[in-house]
Amino acid sequence: MARYQYEPFPYVTPPELDGRAPRSAPVIIVGAGPIGLAAAIDLATHGVPSIVVDDNNVVSVGSRAICWAKRSLEIFDRLGIGDRMLAKGVTWKLGRVYRGDQEVYNFDLLPEDGHKFPAFINLQQYYVEEYLVERCADYPDLIDLRFKNRLLSVSQDEAGVAADIETPDGPYTLRGDYLLACDGANSRIRRQFGLDFDGRHFEERFLIADVEMQADFPSERWFWFTPTFHPGQSALLHKQPDNIYRIDLQLGPDADPEEEKKPENVIPRIEKVVGGRPFKLDWVSVYSFNCRRIDRFVHDRVIFVGDSAHVVSPFGARGGNGGMHDVDNLCWKLARVVTGQSDATLLESYNDERVYGADENISNSSWTSRFMSPEPGVEMAFRNAALSLAVDTPFARRMVNAGRLSVPCRLTGSALNGDDDPAFDVPQQVGMVALDAPLTTPGGDADWLMRHLGGGFTLLVTGDATLDDAIVPDGVTVLRIGSGSFHDSEGKVAARYGSGVYLVRPDQHVTARWKAADADGIRTALSLCTASVTA
Repeated sequence: MARYQYEPFPYVTPPELDGRAPRSAPVIIVGAGPIGLAAAIDLATHGVPSIVVDDNNVVSVGSRAICWAKRSLEIFDRLGIGDRMLAKGVTWKLGRVYRGDQEVYNFDLLPEDGHKFPAFINLQQYYVEEYLVERCADYPDLIDLRFKNRLLSVSQDEAGVAADIETPDGPYTLRGDYLLACDGANSRIRRQFGLDFDGRHFEERFLIADVEMQADFPSERWFWFTPTFHPGQSALLHKQPDNIYRIDLQLGPDADPEEEKKPENVIPRIEKVVGGRPFKLDWVSVYSFNCRRIDRFVHDRVIFVGDSAHVVSPFGARGGNGGMHDVDNLCWKLARVVTGQSDATLLESYNDERVYGADENISNSSWTSRFMSPEPGVEMAFRNAALSLAVDTPFARRMVNAGRLSVPCRLTGSALNGDDDPAFDVPQQVGMVALDAPLTTPGGDADWLMRHLGGGFTLLVTGDATLDDAIVPDGVTVLRIGSGSFHDSEGKVAARYGSGVYLVRPDQHVTARWKAADADGIRTALSLCTASVTA
């Protein structure tokens, strides 16, 4: 199959510059990468219009973010492109770690069945952006996507935000209630606000090479410490769609990025990895990385999302996936605020919960980076000892860190959480993302639990628990498993949830649970979770 064909998106003169009535929207989104596009779609599912501006007019050049975790796939599924991503992507769940040419150990990321989505798929970022742009077109009255619209500056006051935009036809100003800074690690908005990243910068440089080749490598993640084909350094290989393989090679802190990107320097390195197989270079980049974040993600009416707020090492797939967790957490809250259902203080929970999530990602990513590139002395001795012991000693394998992969953080300490009945003894807990399970519909069709959670508040009734419809608050959906409704086809709901009533947030996190729910408990938990202006 041919390599990806980049097709520019059309530039359209904004209505502010061609005499048409300007379009207004409560939310302005800066950046049409995966995070900004997903945010626009998520807001649209809540009926909230947005205007998305981006200074470019093509999807991302190069594969960039390729590893999409199960949780992100569940979010993408809620936004309407999960099945498409799954069909195109390369599914994998097995990882192998080598020292030299010897396999130290392997790991299975999703050892249990009963989930719609696998642990990970590999899919190039340009496909994800393409699918999201096409999904935006399903909301013509709610999403105004503007390419070749470059943000110049942002201002805000008590009434809202103003964004000064530059286009090929001249400048104009957009006004809205809130602005989402989804403009990436080099965020212009973050620089304008004088917000510095705090954390650690790693001097180590890495080469990314996407190569097109025919190979019989299985759909697995292979990581090498000090391989014979790249002595003294580390290497990583992932399979992508279209016969594209991602190869990462550690270069050391003194590597010259411009020199290392030249084909005459890249090709000999790749030949050592793939042997005598013919290949073509598809994309090459050299990078160093940070594990850092800004202090706060919410700055009055300007909200930072994704890489504009936090950056991590690419090892562990925590960048793009962490950004999707931001979108998932923020958009239902922002939708409630701009539609007057909740007080603006609800947005503080986005700041609190996602700062917590970013810190967890940064901690794991920093540990990965130190393990991969240890300082001489104690760190190096520990790394080498862990690798040696891991071959025969199970406990040492937990110490080997070749990029602990993205999982959703548990919001067990969230201020939004309500009751948690101590009588439960099941895997599903308050603060966790809901666990998927296979279902059978009342009509006898196969289905999945997660398809019926999210977007709004849901009371999930499982096992022998009962719930009187008369005590269900307006706007809350009831989902019953059993009792003549959906059937627990494989017993996974019983195993994961037991018998009870669960209150599930629009982002599919469980926020309260009861063995026996009553009206006051449900009302209190819902009010706590929404900062409702009407409760």
